[in-house]
Amino acid sequence: MKRIAIVVAVTAMAYPAARGEWSITAAGDAYRIKAGQLERTLELGGRNVATSAIAVDGVGILAGPAKELSVRFHRADPDRKPEGLKAGQGGEINSAATFGKAADERFAGQAGGADSDVRWVEPLALAASSWAATLAPARPEVTRPAAGITRLALASSGAKGGPLEGMTIRIVYEIYKGHSAIRKWVEFTNAGAHWLKIDRLVIDDVAVAKDFSRAVALTPSEGGAASSIVALGSEDGGRGVIVCSEVPSALRHLGATGDTGYAADLFEWVLGSGETFVSEPVFQYAYAGPVHKTVSGVSTPLDRTVEGPYMEFLRKRVGVAADAAPFYAPAWCTWSNFGPAVDDAIIRRQADLAAKAGFAVLQIDDGWQRDRLGTEPDPVKFPDFAATCRHVRSRGLALGLWVSCFRSSDARDFAALPGAAVVPAVRRLTGLGMAFASPWRAYYAADLASLRERYGAVYFKQDFTNIKFGDIAAGHESRTRKESLLRGLRGLLEAQDLLRRRAPDVANQISHEIYWGTPGVPSDLAAIKHAASFHAPPNDYSGCGCDKKRLGDEQYPAALRAELLRGCFAARQRFYAHRGLPPECVEYFAAATFSLRGSLTPEIQDRQVCSWLVGAPRTFSGDLATLTPEHLERYRRRFEALRRLQEQYGIYRRFQFSGVPAPTDTDWHWWGKLNEQGLGAVVVVRGSGAEERRAVNIPWVHADRDYVVTALLGGRPLGRFTGRQLQEGALVIPLPPMGQEILELAPQ
Repeated sequence: MKRIAIVVAVTAMAYPAARGEWSITAAGDAYRIKAGQLERTLELGGRNVATSAIAVDGVGILAGPAKELSVRFHRADPDRKPEGLKAGQGGEINSAATFGKAADERFAGQAGGADSDVRWVEPLALAASSWAATLAPARPEVTRPAAGITRLALASSGAKGGPLEGMTIRIVYEIYKGHSAIRKWVEFTNAGAHWLKIDRLVIDDVAVAKDFSRAVALTPSEGGAASSIVALGSEDGGRGVIVCSEVPSALRHLGATGDTGYAADLFEWVLGSGETFVSEPVFQYAYAGPVHKTVSGVSTPLDRTVEGPYMEFLRKRVGVAADAAPFYAPAWCTWSNFGPAVDDAIIRRQADLAAKAGFAVLQIDDGWQRDRLGTEPDPVKFPDFAATCRHVRSRGLALGLWVSCFRSSDARDFAALPGAAVVPAVRRLTGLGMAFASPWRAYYAADLASLRERYGAVYFKQDFTNIKFGDIAAGHESRTRKESLLRGLRGLLEAQDLLRRRAPDVANQISHEIYWGTPGVPSDLAAIKHAASFHAPPNDYSGCGCDKKRLGDEQYPAALRAELLRGCFAARQRFYAHRGLPPECVEYFAAATFSLRGSLTPEIQDRQVCSWLVGAPRTFSGDLATLTPEHLERYRRRFEALRRLQEQYGIYRRFQFSGVPAPTDTDWHWWGKLNEQGLGAVVVVRGSGAEERRAVNIPWVHADRDYVVTALLGGRPLGRFTGRQLQEGALVIPLPPMGQEILELAPQ
């Protein structure tokens, strides 16, 4: 199977057209922001700014007048730029010692450790709804910065002679024709003579009413990070808002009542004279409509909005890096059974087998570099790494490489940028953590792009924990250790943009580890704006025998089979938990290509293919040398079928889940991978129990269209159906316990 490297622009399936009006209008001291089903009223009277109402489809959902924006200012003492630490100061952190359960929570407090010599005094807490004594009246401005976009900016400046003289706070709201969304961010500009610090920033300080506080997380909250996408709505599911934050990683706060901003214990920012801080945006996306009972479940307006217009909004307005990046799938990774013990002979043998199995990319994980750090090959394990890479590519495989943000003390990075390491020092193996909040991020991006030229690598997995420990090195961009957390995350994401500009055919992936820690944070909106994919926690070694070891003879085949099945269910749950993000952006590690005395059965191979297809069948790992020719041939045939479905219908970038059962491993469960014409694939799995036959309704097809349905795994036609028949469950299929099927829906 040849690799899939397709760049497409995707629109959502055919959903009811957006209705309402899109406008920002003034009425006395109030501004009315109307975005389809979502309406927000701002009151500007008395020199303050406050939201007095938020309505969804004409129904108010706000608990009461909002603070609108909350922030705290501090003055520097002495009033000067903070001084950083020199190399060797501030102690040292062992990155690997932070691994383990709840490690992020235990070590997050280190951000309050060694810092600069400036004290921050005279804290001044402000809320936009009551800052009249400190700031002048807001100056509103309505503009149209691009086609289909209308923007309202409210700028308030510090009163002359007051504590914030010279400070301007600009609150920005933006709406987009065709989408019931209001996006918001805030800008702070210090034109005064004093050094100031901001913290406790809540960008949208609002609270929904109790009747609209039923929460549905659309990305997980874990690893010290709040979910980036949470729906808040009525108990009956009829209306509400999807509350979204574009703040990265653990720096994000998204409260139970819909308030959004930065984590109070991890965020601060210093503003010198002439400097500006622009927050990440946050937004609300409204949903409203009928709740439909189907033959198998319930179809809610929230689910229909998420899989339709909301997902289109992410791609068109927020930005999804994967839409402009090549998509290489499926991938085979060396990590689970080899760990860092890879060498030339192993890679050549596994590449030969991966090609026979039909994989599109072979990712050489941790272990190919000298000292397992940097970008220079290990000369003992890989005497001619360029030749190793040529061998991989000669087998029709794209080449992927694992890289980290740590460097040996004699790495070329230090010759180019002697002060590029973070301070206090962060150690991993024999290396030092490097500073993304410094010019090193551009060097790092250029270095990865050079691997594209030297070795033909087109897929990078970026790893190791560093940023969360902070950086207060003299000469770097951060003025306090807490400030360095956001600067470091922004620098990491900027490096992704630089890499993609230098090497457009590269698919860049960031791991939960480099994005905060291990165990790490889930994927979020900020990550997918800059990286083609996100390696989500936790790594899953189910069924691989002994992780990071080749031999597993002490294992029993029956136990391994149970683990393989558990891993398949974990994958479906993991992708479903991230359903607020485009499915191809999330990578779950990994389906085990490992068989000990028949532990990997043909049925489990099929279940692997189906389970990872909730997102994309991107990552498999294991030891391909344990597989039989029959294993390899089965994978090849399945991957070839998926390649065809992707080329015809774009299945990897689709996920429909409304109106059918949620993931289960005891009953039946299915989901759609259909394009805007209702064509593509529907994946059906049966758990350990339930009935032998099931009516499989497919709500996402067009009622007035005719479809030909084929069971691809079984290799048999199932007949012709109208869309209405498919919606109402006319398709009945049998499956054995723990069985699965991929249904192709083609035009008649």
